[in-house]
Amino acid sequence: MKPVDKYPFLKNLENMVEKHISETIALFQNQPEELLNRPSETGGWSIAQCLDHLNSYGNYYLPLINKKLSAAKSDSESPFSGTWLGSYFVKMMEPGPAQKKYKAHKNHVPAAKLNAVQTIETFITQQETMLLYLRDAQSKDINNPKIPLSVARIVRINVGDVFRFLVTHNERHMQQAKRNLVHKPEPCGFQAT
Repeated sequence: MKPVDKYPFLKNLENMVEKHISETIALFQNQPEELLNRPSETGGWSIAQCLDHLNSYGNYYLPLINKKLSAAKSDSESPFSGTWLGSYFVKMMEPGPAQKKYKAHKNHVPAAKLNAVQTIETFITQQETMLLYLRDAQSKDINNPKIPLSVARIVRINVGDVFRFLVTHNERHMQQAKRNLVHKPEPCGFQAT
């Protein structure tokens, strides 16, 4: 990835996180537990499982982002330079019609039955925390502090790439969760004549 101006890069990520918060509140927050825990009609995860999966990533990455940003040198001028490895992981998670399915790492597999209300609350809180970190990152160096991947801790990517990965990964599973809201109409028992 070519170096980019850090402010619009981070602002774009902020906008995506704000969208995830508002969609979660509008679409999921006041839904019945039964709907939130209902597995997908295709056998995939429920809405609560999608969000719990994302929460597991937040549980790992958000404390590390906080630690790295707190120790990062002040730098509001340098552009963000994404790495080829960061771009690779982001591309893997990009949603779309040709998206490849991946098996979740064992540390990130959600339980079958969850407290859906708590799961949604945690997701919203984590996304609000992510917004704070994205705003803090505008005045920090996000190229040099490195964070180990949750699924392969020997591999490290910079904070900017972690932000890109998390937001893209969230978008992928938000789309998955939203597909669970679409239901096929029940047959009414009448036949057209």
